[in-house]
Amino acid sequence: MTKPCIICVAITGSLPRKADNPAVPVTVEEQIEATHEAFEAGATICHAHVRNDDESPSADPEKFARLKEGVERHCPGMIFQVSTGGRSGAGRERGGMLRLAPDMASLSVGSNNFPARVYENPPDLVDWLAAEMRAYHVKPEIEAFDLSHIFKAAEMNADGRIPGRLYVQFVMGVKNAMPADRDVFDYYVRTLRRLAPEAEWCAAGIGRHQIELNEWAIAAGGHTRTGLEDNIRLDRERLAPSNAALVRRAAELCARHERPVATWREAREILGLGMPAPAPA
Repeated sequence: MTKPCIICVAITGSLPRKADNPAVPVTVEEQIEATHEAFEAGATICHAHVRNDDESPSADPEKFARLKEGVERHCPGMIFQVSTGGRSGAGRERGGMLRLAPDMASLSVGSNNFPARVYENPPDLVDWLAAEMRAYHVKPEIEAFDLSHIFKAAEMNADGRIPGRLYVQFVMGVKNAMPADRDVFDYYVRTLRRLAPEAEWCAAGIGRHQIELNEWAIAAGGHTRTGLEDNIRLDRERLAPSNAALVRRAAELCARHERPVATWREAREILGLGMPAPAPA
């Protein structure tokens, strides 16, 4: 298989703190440095959250703006993807950074259980977030925590609420949501191919499931996500020393399965994204 594999790095997330792993980048400056290291290791999508000074999740557009500017300066060509997830805000606050016109943004099209709460994505909010993405020419990455989310994404693609080629990420291993199950994973792939034959897809495994989802996705011809947001360990005994270390591990799996790691130009072409504007002199 010679299809290039896009590696997405989820650098920070909303939950892991420095007390869990000192390598978790929290400040904007730390996030820019961590993203640059991951970019050099082979990641071509940066999935971004921002934090408050106390490490709690934030939806502050100003922080996103500084992070976007830093990633664009230090990682030229890298795809910048913001999170509109529900841990960092409520309601339309979750999409306040979309007017910054990042390359991509995550979009959850349905609700599901999380470890200790319901991850609420009511239809009116989903439609509003999708409309904001269309208005600012932001490509959605559909985060599918459940089979119904794949069907909903295909419906929204067919009726124009999500235009262009779908990009769907299967998220597996979240407690109380979809477990990391190989038969289910294979069914997800078949279902997406049936409903949206032109779609591209990615997979993310949470915690100890990260490495197996990396391998399942790479071997099956999809793209993959890694990073400290989803998993802070290399194995049971060792913390991951950096996001870049997890990216290098994913790149090694690509080599094992004879998949070239996508360059940023290849990633943009696969996802139908334009080339970035030249940096100001």
